Amino acid sequence: MFYKILTVAALATFEIYAAIPAGFAFKLNPLVIFAASAVGGLVGVFVAAYLGDIIKKWLSKFRKNDKPKAEPGFILKIWEKYGVIGLGLIGTMTVGAPISIGVGVGFNVPTNKMVFWCSLGVLIRCTLFTAIGHYGLQMF
Repeated sequence: MFYKILTVAALATFEIYAAIPAGFAFKLNPLVIFAASAVGGLVGVFVAAYLGDIIKKWLSKFRKNDKPKAEPGFILKIWEKYGVIGLGLIGTMTVGAPISIGVGVGFNVPTNKMVFWCSLGVLIRCTLFTAIGHYGLQMF
């Protein structure tokens, strides 16, 4: 059972959308699935945030300042409309916390703000999808 919980937490470090169904496939208790995926997701947030700063500093040595203007993408539109809160919550719900953190680091958002909002997004996402999975399985 320990390895199943550890697998769910490890999957959640990268992608919660894979971790929660894996927990239900392992027939774990929904509270255990929530706890393991939340812990794994939060570890992913902290690793991405603090390693992201280190990687950004290292890459800035090789970066050139002249780059062509690109069409704004989905994440940039979220950033322009909702700011840090939108990037942390909506970005975490759609593309995942590590990508949202990476984009936030790229936009020079203070790391502590991104960590707070992405952590909140991870907790909301884990709660929501664990509840959907639990009640969805009870219907069958």
